Amino acid sequence: MAYALFARHLTPDTCEIEKMLKNKYIKLVVFAGIIVLLDLFTKALVLRYVPFNHSIPVIQGFFNITHIHNPGGAFGLMANLNPTVRSIIFLFISSLAVGLIFYFYKKTPSNYPWLAAAFALIFGGAIGNLVDRVRFGVVIDFLDFYIGNLHWPAFNVSDSTISVGIGIFVFHLLFKKMPE
Repeated sequence: MAYALFARHLTPDTCEIEKMLKNKYIKLVVFAGIIVLLDLFTKALVLRYVPFNHSIPVIQGFFNITHIHNPGGAFGLMANLNPTVRSIIFLFISSLAVGLIFYFYKKTPSNYPWLAAAFALIFGGAIGNLVDRVRFGVVIDFLDFYIGNLHWPAFNVSDSTISVGIGIFVFHLLFKKMPE
């Protein structure tokens, strides 16, 4: 009897949660929110425990946690610009990108869940890096992969989610799996 009362009280809430999770905007907020929180958490750990321009070897000869600041865009593009001009450009571009990705997400039909996920990954990553640009004027990077003296440019969780999202998007483009 107690279970029946408990189950009866659980059912409306469960239905409400299921309805809420079917809402594509709630999915975007949850998915992107998790990305942003994970990104900010990992960057906070790096800021707290790894001195600037120092590395902690994780896999010798392959992977370090290296605390650097990227004033530029992807791969350090435009890093040598005047800091004020660079900040204005990147804040504008980041804000525009967030708006465009939200628009594309909004226009994605529900029968394209992988495409919607790609836009959510890009959206969350763009927000994570935008927070850094607003707070610090630079993006905190720390994932440093290398072989010998050959280093891939350091990156962060947001950069990773943006890359995966773009990969999914390109897959849809190449294999003509885009909505009409």
